[in-house]
Order: sequence, then structure tokens, then C-alpha cells
Amino acid sequence: MRVLLVDDDALIRDGLTILIGMEEDFEIVGTASNGQEAFERCGQLMPDLVLMDIRMPIMDGVLGTQLIKQHFNSIKVVILTTFKDDEYIKEALKCGAEGYILKNQSSDSIIESLRAVGKGNTVFEREVASTLSAMLKDEKRMPLATNLSTRELEIMKLVADGLSNKEIAEQIFLSEGTTRNYVTGLLEKLGLRDRTQLAIYYLQRS
Repeated sequence: MRVLLVDDDALIRDGLTILIGMEEDFEIVGTASNGQEAFERCGQLMPDLVLMDIRMPIMDGVLGTQLIKQHFNSIKVVILTTFKDDEYIKEALKCGAEGYILKNQSSDSIIESLRAVGKGNTVFEREVASTLSAMLKDEKRMPLATNLSTRELEIMKLVADGLSNKEIAEQIFLSEGTTRNYVTGLLEKLGLRDRTQLAIYYLQRS
């Protein structure tokens, strides 16, 4: 997996380059120090995944994520943060980030999270996910769409739990292709862009 590292701290960039670059299934193709630079580098390098900090000068990770997902939707974005700004995280997810993890995790945990995103999962780190869920519950409650079947609701919940299509298929005894069709149908029915937006949609209404 080709990875672009984005952080305004050179020491963190260098450390992540060493740690992630040691894994045989990862290649660090470049680095950037802010969201604008990350967007430009994506156009040049077309990485598979961007590991993005949130709080950076010139352009933060939220706007950087938004630009990348608008122009290069196939590139996956994972937020790496200290989680001091809850609203930043929520907005980054709404912009299409596939996951968010904490800087205080072990290097092994970070690498496994990136692998999970590469396989199609949406990564909700436990501490962050519980906080995000609480934040969404504090907002004005909105009802789920009434035209959803029991199976669609079941699949939506599993997407919100961070499961990939393959894992969902195994859990509810469907083929992976059928599961993928359900997810695609849900996105079209609800007017959503991707799995992250589908997960947030469910969390806001469950």
C-alpha cells in the first residue's frame, strides 16, 4: 500500500516514515506538512492512503481531507490525532475520512488500523468512537429513513461498527457481492457518498 504521511511535526513524519516503511506491505511515497500540500502531493503521487494530522498551519486536516476526497475519491484518508478537538474529528469524517486513530497508540496498532482501512474497513478507534457517539447523541435526533428494510438496517449498523463487506457477509451469511450491493443501494437511497457518511448517518439516528 502506497502511503502519504501528513504532519507539521518533522519528527513525527520521520518517525512514522521509519516505522511504517519497515513493513513489507507499505511504501512511503511522500510526506507533507499541511492539508494544502497533501492535496497537491496526492495529485502528483496518487497514493493509496493518506495518514493525516488534524491541527496544521496553512490548511488543517479537515479541509485537506475534503479537497482530497472531492478530487481523488479513491484515495483513502485516515486521521491521526491527539483528539483535543472533537469537532475537527467529526467534520473530518463528514468530509469522507475512512478512519481516525490516536497518536498515543502503539506503532503496531497504527499499522494494523491502516491495514484494516486498506481492506475496506472504516476504523473507529475505541476511545474516539465512544466520544464521537456521545457527541452525535447530543445533537438534535433525526429519524432513520422509513423506506429501509430490516436487512438494510442490519447492514448499516455493521458498517457503523467498522466491519468490511467481507466481515459483514460472514456475520449475516450473505455473499460478499450481495453485501456490496446492499451497501451501494443504501448509499444511493440515502444520497450518501461513502461508507463513512453511512456510518455517521446511522450513529446520528440510532
